[in-house]
Amino acid sequence: MRDFTQGHEWLSINTATLRRQQGTEVPLDRLIDQCAAQGIRAISPWRDQVAAVGLDRIGKQLRAHGIGLSGYCRGGFFPAADAAGLKAALEDNRRAIDEAKTLGAPCLVLVVGALPGALEGRVQYKDIGRARGEVRDGIAASLDYAREVGMPLAIEPLHPMQAADRACINTLEHALDLCDELDAQRSGMLGVALDVYHVWWDPKLQQQIARAGKERLLAYHVCDWLTPTRDLLNDRGMMGDGVVELRKIRSWIEAAGFAGFSEVEIFSALDWWQRPGDETLATCIERHRSVV
Repeated sequence: MRDFTQGHEWLSINTATLRRQQGTEVPLDRLIDQCAAQGIRAISPWRDQVAAVGLDRIGKQLRAHGIGLSGYCRGGFFPAADAAGLKAALEDNRRAIDEAKTLGAPCLVLVVGALPGALEGRVQYKDIGRARGEVRDGIAASLDYAREVGMPLAIEPLHPMQAADRACINTLEHALDLCDELDAQRSGMLGVALDVYHVWWDPKLQQQIARAGKERLLAYHVCDWLTPTRDLLNDRGMMGDGVVELRKIRSWIEAAGFAGFSEVEIFSALDWWQRPGDETLATCIERHRSVV
C-alpha cells in the first residue's frame, strides 16, 4: 500500500468540500487558487460551479496552476416521467461528457437518479424497477457517445437512504453488474466511483472491490461516517472523525490495482462549511497523511 504519511501528492479535493466557507458560498476560481496555494495537484469540480465562472476560464486557470482533475461531478439523473424528460436527460449528459472532456477529466461521475420528482417532494411514479431500467438505458446511450469522445463514465452507488431521490443503484455489486452488462470487454470506458460514505457498511465490499479490478475502479472518494449523524446528506465527517476503516478500504482498492487520487468529498453544513477554507484544506492534508 502506498505511503501517504510524507506528502499529499495523491490528495484531491472535491470542490463540494470547500464550496461554502464560514457559511458563505465561494466561487470555484477562488477555490482553485486556495488549492494551488496548498500544493493540491488535483480537484473534482461540480458542473454548477464551473458554469457560474465559465468553462473556458476554469480550464485556463487549472492549466496555469498545473492542477489536474480526479473526476468531474456530475452526470446521471436519467429517469423521467415521460419521453421528453428522458431525452432531456440524455442531452444533458452529453453536455456533461463534453465539459469533462474539455477540462481533461479522467472520468465523468454518474449519480444515476431515482424516482422522478422525489427530490422536490412530488414523486411522479413509484416503480423503482422502472427507474432502474431507465438508468440502464440512459447509461447505455450515454456510453455510446462517451466512447466516441473518449470519456470514461463512473457509476457512483449511493447509500440506500438515497434510493428514492438520488440514486437507485445502491451497492457496488449492482453497479458492477451494470458495468459487466454494458461493457463486457472491460474497456476502461465504464466503471465505478467508490465513495466510502456510501459503501463502507456493505458486507460484500472487499469481494466486490476485488471483482472491480483496476479497469473498473475509476475514482475513489473519502470522508467519514459520524455517529450520530445529524443530517444524512450534509453531515459527512472529516476523515478520522467517524467509524469508517479508511486504511483497510484503501488497502483493498490498491490490492485491486487502483493507484489514483484519494478525493476528499465532504458535505458539512453544520461544521466544515462553517470554517475558513484554509483551515479545512489544512485538515484535509493532515488527515490524508495520518488516517487515509
